[in-house]
Amino acid sequence: MKIAVIGGGPGGLYFAALMKQLDANHEVTVWERNKASDTFGFGVVFSDETLGGIGNADPVVADYMSRRFARWSDIDIHFRGQMHTVGGQGFAAMSRKELLELLQRRTMELGVDVRFSTMAPPVEELSANYDLVLAADGLNSAVRAKFPDSFKPTLDPRISKYMWLGTDQVFEAFKFFVKETDAGTMQIHGYPYSEEGSTFIVEMHEDVWRAAGFDATENEVFPPGVNDEVSVAKVKEIFAEELAGYNVLTNNSKWINFTTVRNEHWRHENIVLLGDSAHTAHFSIGSGTKLAMEDALALAACLHENENLEAALEAYETERRPVVESTQRAAQASLEWFENIGQYKDQDPVQFCFNLLTRSRRITYENLKLRDTEFANKVDANFARLSNSNKQAPAMFQPYTLGASTELVNRIVVSPMDMYSAVDGVPGDFHLVHLGSKAMGGAGLVMTEMVCVSDIGRITPGCTGLYTDEQGEAWKRITDYVHTQSQAKIGAQIGHSGRKGSTKLMWDGIDQPLDEGNWEVLAPSALPYGEGCHVPKEITAEQMDEVKEQFVAAARRADAAGFDLIEVHMAHGYLLSSFLSPLSNQRTDEYGGSFENRLRFPLEVLDAVREVWPADKALGVRVSATDWAEGGNTEEDAVNIAAAFIEHGVQFIDVSSGQVVKSEKPAFGRSYQTPFADKIRNKVAAGADVAVIAVGAISSYDDVNSILLAGRADLVALGRTHLYNPQWTLQAAAEQDYVGDGANWPLPYKAGRRKPPAARTDAVRPRLSLLREDADQDQTHLRWTPARADIRQLA
Repeated sequence: MKIAVIGGGPGGLYFAALMKQLDANHEVTVWERNKASDTFGFGVVFSDETLGGIGNADPVVADYMSRRFARWSDIDIHFRGQMHTVGGQGFAAMSRKELLELLQRRTMELGVDVRFSTMAPPVEELSANYDLVLAADGLNSAVRAKFPDSFKPTLDPRISKYMWLGTDQVFEAFKFFVKETDAGTMQIHGYPYSEEGSTFIVEMHEDVWRAAGFDATENEVFPPGVNDEVSVAKVKEIFAEELAGYNVLTNNSKWINFTTVRNEHWRHENIVLLGDSAHTAHFSIGSGTKLAMEDALALAACLHENENLEAALEAYETERRPVVESTQRAAQASLEWFENIGQYKDQDPVQFCFNLLTRSRRITYENLKLRDTEFANKVDANFARLSNSNKQAPAMFQPYTLGASTELVNRIVVSPMDMYSAVDGVPGDFHLVHLGSKAMGGAGLVMTEMVCVSDIGRITPGCTGLYTDEQGEAWKRITDYVHTQSQAKIGAQIGHSGRKGSTKLMWDGIDQPLDEGNWEVLAPSALPYGEGCHVPKEITAEQMDEVKEQFVAAARRADAAGFDLIEVHMAHGYLLSSFLSPLSNQRTDEYGGSFENRLRFPLEVLDAVREVWPADKALGVRVSATDWAEGGNTEEDAVNIAAAFIEHGVQFIDVSSGQVVKSEKPAFGRSYQTPFADKIRNKVAAGADVAVIAVGAISSYDDVNSILLAGRADLVALGRTHLYNPQWTLQAAAEQDYVGDGANWPLPYKAGRRKPPAARTDAVRPRLSLLREDADQDQTHLRWTPARADIRQLA
């Protein structure tokens, strides 16, 4: 093949070397506009997995890299005057300059034509004259910009500012310095990369950056290689204690906003993107160099293994894209966590450390326990202390009190789930078995589906209600069963369907209007939920008063039926939720327009319910934390909405999202709604002693414990997980070897408390070695302590 490579960074050079190694007859030319000696940045970090791949692909490169690596396994987190060390992580880093020098030598040894200080010819010319054109031209890729219709890029510039710096202080571990200043929270990401220095990245939210005066150089244009010396001097001053008398090193150091790059496609004809030109991932979970070199390895392998270019490039993208997207999801969670780090400034230090470690959801509690058991035990003990509990129990089995006196034996909630199985709003045997089985399955709190406050407030003809005495009596049969057969509490979620009513049962056509028997649907404005949905009637002031009284009557019946708590449904685009969103509320009276006006009717309903609901029973709301649609409510709006509900006396907030407009574009994924709960809890709820419930694609006890231990929520609700396994909570106790008050098995079921053996794989294996590996050495904590003279003394 005749191959053109645009960009002589690590990704481009490594690809060139691999292709020549696979076949010396390949003609590979690399164009790099900078000089060979130009390099920006300090250290690059690699995972053991990546290093294994490099070792398999090019032992020469791998051997040299291994001899230059700084290696360590500890993370030191400095926060609120304390330092906590967590081991078992496993890092390797080296100087970016040394890495480039190595790869430059390797490509030249193998016969690659590398042209430094040379701009590449026009990409169209290269495409016509070469079999393959590799665009490794970085974040601001000119090649990507040339063919936007093919690559379909999206660039997401983030709000935080950061600057790459170095220091001649050689850290012994990965260092997070989280510092509260008069301007706000700032953080340092630091790690050693050699015997002579460490990377020292300073990062902060733009609001903090401005408040600290770093915007003084905002309008200055710094040419390549020129540093923002004014800002560097200020960084030295602010972080003097952390620098401990050592120097700050600069290299093209200036303020940057991180940009997340994504492309729907990585190729245009015979042109393919690699590294930062194709994708970026925030530096807090790894390095772009790591991703670029992994790209290079995969692309070279696919080109070698496939008969033609078309098949090779298709195989490359098929193989590599899932890996990159997984990394980007973790990186997105991590960068958003650091963007919002100020909301954790008052967290307990141990909880903060666990929160930081688990920010991307790649590290969980169980994973941490394998890495550093001692620190995991400290996190457990600290959570029990924060919970005012002396119980030796996993976080999910620690008790919790909602409101004044609604005591839950554990932190697990069966989320409200519409069952569409009632007749004339009356719950029957199905609901008794459905909710009764979930209560007997060990959850601390079982929530009903949305119980509708009127016949026209139902979603479907199969929805339950609390607008007749007959319905109230049927519900009492269920609450009595839950109270006599389990330790669970049971809560009623009351709501009105609004414009999403008068539709078919879910399995007959979700959100589709009934074929016959339709009823009038109400909404703040005469806007349908989506295409093909009902056009609602704009609700009048008189009808709003009627609806308010219907909520009051439903609350009274819920109390009489024996429910332990009540949740007013203010989410998912139902009537009260549709008042909150500007996408569904376009009224021009006092109930529409401004944020305060859109809140008015939901707050009136909440106040009316609170007036009749017993003070010794908890009262809460469910909210949609974002509309997932342009022009709709955002997570910041949700914080303000939650604050208003708290001011009006709610004792818990159940945080969901979306379903306000049919055109929404949610970002689904594991625990994808938890960051919304986290923000509401740590910005407004925790200080008011209001509980926050996280919900959404949570299915493992490990994720539940991780959410609770990190302080992202007080309770965790699981929906579909409990449909899959009604005994989920009890089984989670068995899996964790927990026996205690947080997971009491019904006496007839107690014999099933021990997990039954499943297969021969459960057998106890004999010892077949004389000595255990590393039996005499604890590898949990490895520090980077090179034997060298202190640079300051040499100077």
